[in-house]
Amino acid sequence: MAKIRVYELAKKLKLSSKDLMNMLAELGVEVKNHMSTVNEREAKAVEEIVSEEQSPEEDTEFTGEEEDSAKKVKIRKQKTKTAGDRDVDLQKGKKKPKKQHDKKHPHPQEKGKEDEIQKTAEIGEKITVKDLADVLGVPATHIIKKLIPMGIMAAVNQNIDGEIAAAIGREYGFELVVKKNETEMDYLAEEEDPAKMIPRSPVITVMGHVDHGKTSLLDRIRETKVTEQEAGGITQHIGAYKVKIGDREIVFLDTPGHEAFTAMRARGAQVTDIAILVVAADDGVMPQTIEAINHARAAGVPLVVAINKIDKPTANPGRVKQELADQGLLLEEWGGDTIGVEVSAHTGEGIDELLEMVLLVADMQELKANPDRNAVGTVIEAKLDKGRGPVATVLVQKGTLRVGDSIVVGATYGKVRAMTDDNGKRISKAGPSTPIEVIGLSEVPDAGDILVVTEDDKTARHIAQERKERIRTSILKSSQRVTLEDLFNQIKEGKVKDLNIIVKADVHGSVEAVKQSIEKLSSDEVRIKPIHSGVGAITETDVMLAAASNAIVIGFNVRPDSKAVQMANNENVDIRTYRIIYDAINDIEAAIKGMLEPKFKEVVIGKAEVRATFKVSSIGTIAGCYVQEGKIQRNGGIRVVRDGIVIYEGKIDSLKRFKDDVREVLQGYECGLTIEGFNDIKEGDELECFVSQEVPR
Repeated sequence: MAKIRVYELAKKLKLSSKDLMNMLAELGVEVKNHMSTVNEREAKAVEEIVSEEQSPEEDTEFTGEEEDSAKKVKIRKQKTKTAGDRDVDLQKGKKKPKKQHDKKHPHPQEKGKEDEIQKTAEIGEKITVKDLADVLGVPATHIIKKLIPMGIMAAVNQNIDGEIAAAIGREYGFELVVKKNETEMDYLAEEEDPAKMIPRSPVITVMGHVDHGKTSLLDRIRETKVTEQEAGGITQHIGAYKVKIGDREIVFLDTPGHEAFTAMRARGAQVTDIAILVVAADDGVMPQTIEAINHARAAGVPLVVAINKIDKPTANPGRVKQELADQGLLLEEWGGDTIGVEVSAHTGEGIDELLEMVLLVADMQELKANPDRNAVGTVIEAKLDKGRGPVATVLVQKGTLRVGDSIVVGATYGKVRAMTDDNGKRISKAGPSTPIEVIGLSEVPDAGDILVVTEDDKTARHIAQERKERIRTSILKSSQRVTLEDLFNQIKEGKVKDLNIIVKADVHGSVEAVKQSIEKLSSDEVRIKPIHSGVGAITETDVMLAAASNAIVIGFNVRPDSKAVQMANNENVDIRTYRIIYDAINDIEAAIKGMLEPKFKEVVIGKAEVRATFKVSSIGTIAGCYVQEGKIQRNGGIRVVRDGIVIYEGKIDSLKRFKDDVREVLQGYECGLTIEGFNDIKEGDELECFVSQEVPR
């Protein structure tokens, strides 16, 4: 923040240094002499006081720079006396009413009889200095003077907290009542009338491994249960649709994939009631299947297993059931509590039974909603249409949404101009568990944002602005994620009882070893809970799950890809990578005990891709590289990563640009290098250059 000397500020304001020092003393700013400095905020406060005290009428009475300056000083002294007249008058044994400023700053409430002054007023949670001054009937400079001892350097048009404003008001004999602004949470927390609760349709999301038949299953359900009802078929881009079974309905979200599933959960939008896990009978449980199971468990959503492709000759449903049991998912026929159905998306076999089982699980959950309240829903997807403007696909969860309703959706607002259902038909209202397209928003919302109906446009606009401010604040203020460094403090404060861990390793054996070793570290204060594990590099999906579950990612002999690193930085997810299993165990154990003291932190300074290799008998294998990020430094460590797995870690032996030895090569340039004691370099390998930095504790 820029600083200015007292004499310079005095010259700027056309005051003497002595007068300015007196003014600063009155404001509680300590200055020793005319060479002392004041910061930008203090200078701004003084400038506003002087400018406020210099009325145009008084300024025009004088000509000449010297006379003008003298008059301004006189005026300031008069005003200062008014501000501190209580102390001066006490010395004289008198108490004078504040009348000088009333002539210059008449207040509507102070016109006429003084005994009729209104001593109570209502203000918002935020109020500008100027507005507060108007309410109290005093100059804004007086408010600024009151704020300075509180450590608040506010300008005339700056907002101050309502509670602070109320405290200042009491000094002037006013009782200011802070009116709480209606927020989105007030509408979400609207009390439900049990008598008005009626059963609603369940909302289903389909999850599973790639090529296990998720899309085929959805297409078969649409074909058999939707197109037979609607000749025109279904509007594909709506993102959600209804399936009718007898006199009941099931809502399917056309957002398969656990990434979208977890992303919505991370935003606090729990829209799915039941998840269908699709597993191919000829392929069995795969890595993405395990991820889907873990995502469903993290969300607390019941699973119905659909064992697909039973029509294939190589199908083996028994093996699938065994593999599911190994993952802790025991089917009912094996004595568990998870419903499993054998289906064929190709022939349609088992589809009816699957839908019936979904309804059975829904009945066990007793899904109900009140249609006679303000609507609440969740955005499934959103887009900007050239002809219609912002269009949001919304699943109504509570209440009934009607055309003409004022709505707020996340950080945007608007009025419902039109609605279309999943068949593209215009409708005037939509009840619980109804997927619709909404037109009439001011901006395109984000997927997962909550839609809420408000009383009027003004309230909707206010809530949207409040959410924008909250989002802006959250971006500036890093979110409080669990890290090993602050784990002990959070445990002491009672913030952490379960420490969620995601484990990734190069081989399955290492995964199990790390999981078992970490689980043994659980204590009375904190329980170590591995929520997901897998083989291979740390991916975006892992980081997304960690962000949603407030987990720490442990990598053993594996590395995060660039997208995962970027997301981890954005979401403040703690990723720890190790080469030795005991280092991971020791770090977590030390963190729980509050004795984690890492002396050095590894910092990746650059990444390069091997694009060619050259074998020289006297030297070894030379890697021709292209630097993709940062820089490659000769005195740094080097790590060889192949398919996300660390295969070697060592030092750079030599680094060259053409024929010249160089200390470093920057991003966008090519280079040649050799690695000390390692010649098994292949094209396509990724090289990570890193240095160790001391971590201050």
